[in-house]
Amino acid sequence: MAESIVAGLLRQELVDASQVSASHPRRNRREELESKYQIQTFESNAEAVRALPDEDALVVLCVKPQRIGGVLEEIKDFVKPTQMIVSIIAGATIETISDALTNQFVVRTMPNTPSQIGAGMTAWTCSKAVSDVQRAQVKTLLTALGKELYVENEHQIDMATALSATGPTYIFMMMEAMTDAGVHLGFSREVSKELVQQTMLGSTLFAIESHKHPAELRNMVTSPGGTSAEAIYQMEKGSLRTVLSKAIYAAYKRAVELGKRK
Repeated sequence: MAESIVAGLLRQELVDASQVSASHPRRNRREELESKYQIQTFESNAEAVRALPDEDALVVLCVKPQRIGGVLEEIKDFVKPTQMIVSIIAGATIETISDALTNQFVVRTMPNTPSQIGAGMTAWTCSKAVSDVQRAQVKTLLTALGKELYVENEHQIDMATALSATGPTYIFMMMEAMTDAGVHLGFSREVSKELVQQTMLGSTLFAIESHKHPAELRNMVTSPGGTSAEAIYQMEKGSLRTVLSKAIYAAYKRAVELGKRK
């Protein structure tokens, strides 16, 4: 995700490569990033923060939730009070980050994997100290990943983690199942994959353009006694809605649990 942000910002010419510093523990990965984006990289997180060009530079935290404690400890003496902290860490609360870094300008975001191609959905919120100017900076940053949506509180970030951030997982599993079903019917895997991918893409674009409720769109293609009616009957019989609802709620509970860890 960190690379997606760098790529998006540079692609849209929102920053110059010389303004970006990043960290990674593996040398070959650092060399790859430097070669690809002409940015400066460091093995140490502290060095990357210290190398930022000015006191108003954004510090973006993009690590696994299990590593947040160690990373905050490592950089706390190098983050300036005037710098804004942008977190892309599941479960990590604004209070946790603010207290560890003694910094009141904290933004919590939750993007998803389509952000890697500029088609992501990112929910975000921030501490009260973040100014309107700083909020505009955040919107610009997140727009490089796709669409952004400001939410009123952190509770909704955990909700978005379960719905939109984890959402691609549900879609990919559905795609996999449909593709396998096509192979079972007799299509080659490549043909089945193309049919499924374009169907999903077209259906999503149609839903966006039509502004209709999904149930209305479904009814439009469901004729009495037809193939859609039979397929829907089997999905309802298999409790597809219930399984999806339980999966999303389980993801939400997990996001909340991650936030409670020290």
